[in-house]
Amino acid sequence: QVQLVESGGGSVQPGGSLRLSCAASGGSFSASSMGWYRQAAGRQRDWVATIRPDSSTAYTDSVKGRFTISRDNAKSMVYLQMNDLKPEDTAVYYCYIDYRARTWGQGTQVTVSS
Repeated sequence: QVQLVESGGGSVQPGGSLRLSCAASGGSFSASSMGWYRQAAGRQRDWVATIRPDSSTAYTDSVKGRFTISRDNAKSMVYLQMNDLKPEDTAVYYCYIDYRARTWGQGTQVTVSS
């Protein structure tokens, strides 16, 4: 059974940085796309970033130039480095993996506030 566990969320002031981590277990994921979504309070879950098996990446427009997604296949990890955070980045962040079926983590809260 595939499981994902996120960590690294927290509270930060505008302009600050956070690094989210997502640990995957229960399979071999080097051939799977992985990524992140986020869900602000009262809103739908929105796609943030994806990293494919060849390490090519894609980002939603609002985070381009500020967020960087990366992966470590040896450790079955995916990361999201978030810089220049803005209040509108406040949300619960969920990692996902497309391994046979899409699997989600439990989410980690990111709050950006002064």
